[in-house]
Amino acid sequence: MLVVETIAKVRRAYFQDGKSIKQICRDLRVSRKTVRKVIRTGATQFTYERSVQPQPRIGPWRDELDRILAENERRPKRERLTRIRVFEELRALGYQGGYDAVRRYAAAWSKTAMEVSAEAYVPLSFDPGEAYQFDWSHEIAVIDGVTTTIKVAHVRLCHSRMVFVRAYPRETQEMVFDAHDKAFAFFGGACARGIYDNMKTAVDTIFVGKDRAYNRRFQQMCGHYLIDPVACTPASGWEKGQVENQVGVIRRRFFIPRPKFKSYAELNAWLIDRCLARAKAHAHPDMRDKTVWEVFEAERRSLVPYAGPFDGFHAVPASVSKTGLVRFDRNRYSVEARAVGRPVEIRAYAERIELWQDGQVVGRHDRVFGRDRAIYDPLHYLPVLARKPGALRNGAPFKGWELPPAIRRIRSKLERVPGGDRQMAQILAALLADGLDAVEAACAEALREGIHSADVVLNILARRREPEAPASIATPEALRLTCEPAADCARYDTLRRTDDGKIAGAGGDGPAQALRHEGRL
Repeated sequence: MLVVETIAKVRRAYFQDGKSIKQICRDLRVSRKTVRKVIRTGATQFTYERSVQPQPRIGPWRDELDRILAENERRPKRERLTRIRVFEELRALGYQGGYDAVRRYAAAWSKTAMEVSAEAYVPLSFDPGEAYQFDWSHEIAVIDGVTTTIKVAHVRLCHSRMVFVRAYPRETQEMVFDAHDKAFAFFGGACARGIYDNMKTAVDTIFVGKDRAYNRRFQQMCGHYLIDPVACTPASGWEKGQVENQVGVIRRRFFIPRPKFKSYAELNAWLIDRCLARAKAHAHPDMRDKTVWEVFEAERRSLVPYAGPFDGFHAVPASVSKTGLVRFDRNRYSVEARAVGRPVEIRAYAERIELWQDGQVVGRHDRVFGRDRAIYDPLHYLPVLARKPGALRNGAPFKGWELPPAIRRIRSKLERVPGGDRQMAQILAALLADGLDAVEAACAEALREGIHSADVVLNILARRREPEAPASIATPEALRLTCEPAADCARYDTLRRTDDGKIAGAGGDGPAQALRHEGRL
């Protein structure tokens, strides 16, 4: 096979130097047939491919080799055998040929398999408000000085290409609910259809085709926002290609280099600003004369109106320990003392935890995402403290309890008094009935009088709980007397008995008649 340099020399010698074919064959040591082919075809490169590849050794083993290659292709990429390992597998079965024949056959087999599996795609177009796409990605950021793998929820409107991203510590169902609520509040509405992959927080069972058995709580969320969910074919990410592409773009633009923030709230506020700035700066891929933000502003009128937040919690039953703690997500949360000994329902939201029993909330806390932490509410333990006031000094729920200044001063004074713990427990127990502000005001009033006794503080609270005197009723002008009677106590002297036992009176009338004449009886 001629190299391109030799072909170029032949062409220059014939067309430029005017040499004969015989002279060219003598100088370049090539055949007359080859020189004629170069001159007549005008080609500058010749390639040779064997039309028939004889494989005398591998022929009887072709079926077995096809089986090995097909099984190897179905394995995960990290577990696939190299071609030398495929050759060794075939040798173990009795193959006597060389490695080069196996290598060439495997290369041809892979090329054919790739051509067969290649697919063509149809470009998609969406009407305003028709659909959005949802997906998760895992990114790396520095949160409060710690390098953390965060879960980022991506929502993308298919028509305007408007993006929304929000970071979470988990990829659980309550985070899915919160991401949808924050996204729809940001967009000002929802689309009629949502396109998802087959995430476990949404899909329970995959049937043939597009039929899915969706999670009950996920269906409730879709019903709240009037969404028709659609799940992609398994392992077919191109069916939601917009958000798949968005994942890579957001990673390169927002998370490289690694952002550093104090909290997730600060990170999410920054992500919102970046989404808005990107939408206002980038042109729409289909309408190049408009930005993504301008197209989104026009699409807003076609969105389903925002229905308000969905009560998106993940419910889990749990038992309460004797110390009034409930374990959830590797942490412990306190409940009211009356809930001890009976099961509760944990309602986990993205940012808080609620504990329910008999239809009432017995505990509410901000959610934490560390591990082996105990989160206390000191108010939950005040009924127990009334029975065991000694626990005030060393009780874990009361350590680091930030009380108002007046209550703290009362507590510091009572700590130096015999029986002061019991008195302080009585004052703190009043928080449940009167509230923190009322107890703080009562303690401040007691301190102004130079007293720090529990009896005095409780007495002040009792006086403030007494109802106020009713307001005086104003007398209408129509009922007001024009001549008010004058008070005259001398007339009662007529009621005194005389020395002879008779009742003194005027003109022999009795006192009753006298008063009746005067209009007083």
